[in-house]
Parts: sequence; structure tokens; C-alpha cells
Amino acid sequence: MNKKIAIIGAGSAVFSLNMIRDICLTPSLHGCTVALMDINLERLDAIHTLCTRYAAEVGIALRLEKTTDRREAIRGADVVVNSALAAGHQRLRDGWEIARRHGYRWGSSLHVMHDEAFWINFYQLKLFEGVIEDVLELAPGAHYVKVANPVMAGVTHLARKYPQAKIIGLCHGFGGVYDIAHRLGLTDRDKLSYEIPGVNHFVWLTQLRYDGQDVMPLLDKWIEEQAPAFWASTEHHGELNPKKVDLYRRMGAFPIGDTASDGGGSWGWWYHVDDATERRWAQHPGRFWHGFFTGGEAEVAEIKRISSDTTIKVTDHFKPVHSHEVIVPVIESLLCDMPRVLIGNVVNRGDYVPGVPRDFAVEVPVLINGDGLHPKPTAGLPPAPLAWLLRDCVAQVNVELEAFNRGSRKLLLELIMMDPWTRSMEQACALLEEILALPYHADMRAHYR
Repeated sequence: MNKKIAIIGAGSAVFSLNMIRDICLTPSLHGCTVALMDINLERLDAIHTLCTRYAAEVGIALRLEKTTDRREAIRGADVVVNSALAAGHQRLRDGWEIARRHGYRWGSSLHVMHDEAFWINFYQLKLFEGVIEDVLELAPGAHYVKVANPVMAGVTHLARKYPQAKIIGLCHGFGGVYDIAHRLGLTDRDKLSYEIPGVNHFVWLTQLRYDGQDVMPLLDKWIEEQAPAFWASTEHHGELNPKKVDLYRRMGAFPIGDTASDGGGSWGWWYHVDDATERRWAQHPGRFWHGFFTGGEAEVAEIKRISSDTTIKVTDHFKPVHSHEVIVPVIESLLCDMPRVLIGNVVNRGDYVPGVPRDFAVEVPVLINGDGLHPKPTAGLPPAPLAWLLRDCVAQVNVELEAFNRGSRKLLLELIMMDPWTRSMEQACALLEEILALPYHADMRAHYR
């Protein structure tokens, strides 16, 4: 195949290796060129070495390039995948420590005690603009696949500013539906069909069928008859945890993935008002994030170790089986005209989620083929989840983007005022000024005048 795929932020090693593994397991993509780009040369070298060895071990011909020059990677690409994090995890943790001192807890808005914090999003939005401008100049007609957070704010912002660009945002959070199905004994993924509308990190299961039969009554029965014993037997509840079940009972739809996890999307705040309440609802956000950061550090170290030791078979550590991520299936559908319906984030121009503004990104089923993206309308959300979505997602992201576009520190303060843990103007001002005062935020201080 004479096609080029560029991966921006390829130093995110496990992500890149999963992509290469899935490409190797996708015959229609064999022979394509994959350009790996990262500004961290050490990590770039490690992942390039590892991917080259992996392709050789499974006997697949791939042209693997590496570069620290983003424009070089993008030039002539057919698909550009952006997984880059412009501001590292330490900056996120530094901001969280400040926020905690000022009385902010998990379960807050997306923009403070969350991995889409405003002091991270600033750098991401700058990066997203730079990448899409390079794509439009150097690879006109290419599809831009955005997997780096913030997906919701990023797709919304880019689609508004660059309406000519071909953009889809991807997130694997919807895959939580498979955890529910597995718990119910429904193990054949090919027999599952579902509808999980919403916006990224705020999606709700409204329909679930298995072999054509409605599964929701079976889910209700499991909750009534088996949930208490399951919760008592283990701390690892997955999707069917007490908080999510409680929200399902109250909202009329089941929160999936990060919508109400105790990590990246610890909505709603009332389950996190104090430590005792978190324990009652089996929420452990601190533990989750500790594991996330230490696990990521361990993965990077393992990638470096394997890449530097040529006596180790890469396929012994990363088995040649599909990752179940949707990135490569999306690429295959676009480049090989192989139609399939996958979950993606696109602007709501066709009222795909009724009630959400038409210039805002929604997460919906998308038919993808050689002609591009064809989002499918959904039946939408019940009244309560829709109301919370408009309040906690649409309203706040719109304020954040307006603050970013204007360079307005006043609007950034209003964004913090929308957080449920903000109790006073003084508290919000102190949080904002202390974060902006961090020495590495000079660009952000200058931007938000």
C-alpha cells in the first residue's frame, strides 16, 4: 500500500507500539509508510527500534521513519494521528497539589481536578492548532485523527476555527460497555449492538442489545440480585460499581467509561464531598491516579529496556493480537474504503445528539469509508443527563474556548468559578494566580492577559 500515516507524539511508547501491532495485523495496510515523530529523541529512538523489530518478527513489510520535525512527518501524509501531550504529567500534578491546598477535590469540573485541567489544555490547544495548520498546508486532504486530550474541547475548537479540515476524535472510554456485557455473560462482541450518545468523557448507555435482544432488563436483574454480593467480594468493580449503578437508577441511562469513573472523569461531585463519602461509594481517585502515573513510568522504562536488548523478542512481551483500539480500524476504513461503524467524536452539525449545540463536538456512531465520515443520528439522552451535559460540559468548554481565543484572564477565572468546589471569588483567584505563577507557565501568563 502506497499510503503514509504520521504519528505525532510517537514517544507515547505503548500507544505507538499498539498502533504498529494493529497495522501489522491488518493486511490491507501492509507496505504503508509510518512516520514516527516526537520531540524527545531518546524515547523516539526507543519506539522506532521496538516497532522495527516487531514488524520484522511478525514478517510484515512496513516503512518506518522517525523524525523530531513535525512538518517532515506530516508532509504528504494521508492520515495524521495526534497523540502528543505538550505539557507533561508533572505539570498536571503540580497544579493538582495547588488546587488541593485551596480546597478542590476529585469530582470537580473537567478543568481543575481532572486530566483536562485548564493549565494543561492551554498547551494542548496551542499544539492542536499548530498540527492542523501543518496538515492543511503540507497534507491537504489528509484525515486528522485526534486521540490526545482534550478530545471534546479540541475537536470543538478545531472544527470551529478550521471548518475545512477532516477531523475525528477518538477515545476508548466507550469500551466500558464490553465490561458490562462480559459481567452479564455476553462474551461475543460481534453480537453486541449499542447506543452510547453524549460528549467525550460524558457518554451514557441508552440501548444495549445482544443478538438482537434487549439486554437492559438483564442488567436491571443483575443489579437487583447480584450487585451487592459482587461489590462485597472485590474492590475492583469495573463499570458496574456502586456510583455508576446509582447514577443509572437516577438518570435513566448508564454512565460509561470516564463519565463517572474514580479517575479521569470523577463526575459527579456529590460522591466525593469527603473521604467517608468516597469510601461509601467505593471511589478511590487518589489510588487510581497514583497507579496511572507509576504505571506509565514503568511502561516507559520497560519499553526502553526491551528496545536496548536485542536478545529479547518483542512479540514475547507484546503478543501479536489486536489491541481492540479503534484507531487502526478507522485508518483502514478511510484508506481502503472498508465501511464500518465506529464510535467517534465529530461536530454535531446533523443534530446527532439532540439538544447539544450544532457547533459542539459529540461522541456518536460514525460510518467510515473511503468517502470519509458519516455520523449517525442517535435517539439522544434522557432529560437529566442532557441537562448535566449542557451545564458541566458544553457551558464550561465554551467558556474555556472563549477565554483561550480572547486571551482573557477574566474568563479563565469565570471557568474556575463554575467548579463545584469553588466557594468564593478569593479562592478562585488564589488558585488561578498561584498556578499561573509557576515558573514554566510564562507563555500562559502572557497569553491570558
